[in-house]
Amino acid sequence: MMEILSQTWPWYVSGIAVSMVLFFLLWTGKEFGTSANLRVLVAALGGGKYSDFFDFPWKTQMWNLAFALGAVIAGYVTMQFIAPDPHFANISQATVDTLNADYGFNLTHGEVPMLPEFYQSWKSVLTLKGFIIIVIGGILVGFGARYAGGCTSGMAISGLANLQLPSLVAVIGFFIGGLVMVNYILPYVTNLP
Repeated sequence: MMEILSQTWPWYVSGIAVSMVLFFLLWTGKEFGTSANLRVLVAALGGGKYSDFFDFPWKTQMWNLAFALGAVIAGYVTMQFIAPDPHFANISQATVDTLNADYGFNLTHGEVPMLPEFYQSWKSVLTLKGFIIIVIGGILVGFGARYAGGCTSGMAISGLANLQLPSLVAVIGFFIGGLVMVNYILPYVTNLP
């Protein structure tokens, strides 16, 4: 069983699983997304007393909090008990070559860590590069998810399944932003001290 769980599943298995979950959510009148969980959590802790934004029937979103908690637990269980150790990403030689040549990494094919060492230390936040990537990037992602009215998973999975035009526009924007970041901004940021 562990061998099956530790392998990459084919697209048709995971695609059908996501489709079944979306069908169930649509059938029950719910929408998928994880960025709303912070609002739900603050509302559950009494934030509605201080701001109208947090004054809503948060108990209707408890299932979404359970999903987020399940994702955290599943990630922990996977990394501790299922994923091979050390935790390496399975990426192509061409990607490794590009990361090494264009972004200053020093990677060996077959030994690419899931999370680069730079992001595993709090000291990284105190560097210019770390501050820009971790702090500024995190704020922009959070602001973008709130401004767009949903995160990438909510827009791309739930919104597109509902045939919502704003979700399509948001997803196109996510891709354009990602392409601009990777091709024009990240090469300069990765060379910072």
